[in-house]
Amino acid sequence: MNVLLIGSGGREHALAWKIASSALLTKLYAAPGNPGIAEEAECVALDVTDHAAVVTFARENAIDLVVVGPEAPLVAGLADDLAAAGIRVFGPSAQAAQLEGSKGFTKDFCARYDIPTAAYGRFNNAPKAKAYVRGVGAPIVVKADGLAAGKGVTVAMTVDEAFEAIDACFEGAFGAAGAEVVVEEFLEGEEASFFCICDGTTALPFGTAQDHKRVGEGDTGPNTGGMGAYSPAPVLTVDLVERVMAEIVRPTMKGMAEMGHPFKGVLFVGLMMTADGPKLIEYNTRFGDPECQVLMMRLKDDLLVLMNAAVDGQLSHMSVRWRDEAALTVVFAARGYPASPEKGSVIEGVDEGTGDNVRIFHAGTKRDADGRLVAAGGRVLNVTALGSTVSQAQQRAYEALDRIDWPEGFCRRDIGWRAIERER
Repeated sequence: MNVLLIGSGGREHALAWKIASSALLTKLYAAPGNPGIAEEAECVALDVTDHAAVVTFARENAIDLVVVGPEAPLVAGLADDLAAAGIRVFGPSAQAAQLEGSKGFTKDFCARYDIPTAAYGRFNNAPKAKAYVRGVGAPIVVKADGLAAGKGVTVAMTVDEAFEAIDACFEGAFGAAGAEVVVEEFLEGEEASFFCICDGTTALPFGTAQDHKRVGEGDTGPNTGGMGAYSPAPVLTVDLVERVMAEIVRPTMKGMAEMGHPFKGVLFVGLMMTADGPKLIEYNTRFGDPECQVLMMRLKDDLLVLMNAAVDGQLSHMSVRWRDEAALTVVFAARGYPASPEKGSVIEGVDEGTGDNVRIFHAGTKRDADGRLVAAGGRVLNVTALGSTVSQAQQRAYEALDRIDWPEGFCRRDIGWRAIERER
């Protein structure tokens, strides 16, 4: 099979690494890719926002499957345009991707199909949103409706903080994504991520993880796209997984099909484990980043086989096997992230950290004119390790990270702390 992978981040490097090991693979292309992905695939300078160009490339290179990594191309309808051209694609339609692309759509969908989630209000102006906050009080959660690269959510501990978040949305901090806001009840509990691969009818459970959204240790500071993750998530027991399937995943699949938008691809269910049971925080319609990195480290099966089954509606015949080990990834970020990451600093020694149980996935890197590896984004490297326990995986990840020579980088030093506390 000839495969085209869309994307350029750490998630896509992990996918490229896993797809490259498939017995089905003939040739792997990546657009646009990054220096790490270039070790697994042929990177092509393709503008993925130009859907006609993607279709043309797929036709000219006899692409058998396009795998869309990030959310923005899905929400923009890339999967629809590929499918319309007769090109097989792993990823949901634009209508199905609304589950991630519009938080307002998701909340209304949950209300319609009785999916447990936080109480909410939807608003298209600041005065109405603030009036709702005054009535409910704090803590409370303010979300930009659209895609904001993981940064459009504010957990406001005071009413004033909520007002500031509302003003930020309507004053353009998140562009068009903030033209509408969702204000939600604050849910207490432990967060977890649950994944399924879906074929429009069947949702095949595909692992659990927990990530760390806050930039600072002890889960403090502003939200980021994710500072680290580990898998499996100890909080999601076998019984709770079945409850999530019964109360959230299956109703989601049924509801989307009833609406005429059967869901195909990856359904990522962000959960809060409350005293009343699991409640939906958000859907993502693709693999999480950096959760994908730990899932790929643990996956024993051929990912390309599973993706083909999803595209062909054959998941009811499939199962997924996992390694017994835990996996943990630490995000090595550029100084100034998430507000204003400093770009261009030179990174050395990346290969020093890689071993049998450690992979370093490139998230925001490029080569400069002299061929040196430099930082080109906020989240730059994902140092990922396996271990018999989360503690061992954490130790291996930080040992590998400390062998990288990049003074301008920083990381959290407590990734996996919840799971490690459980192991003690």
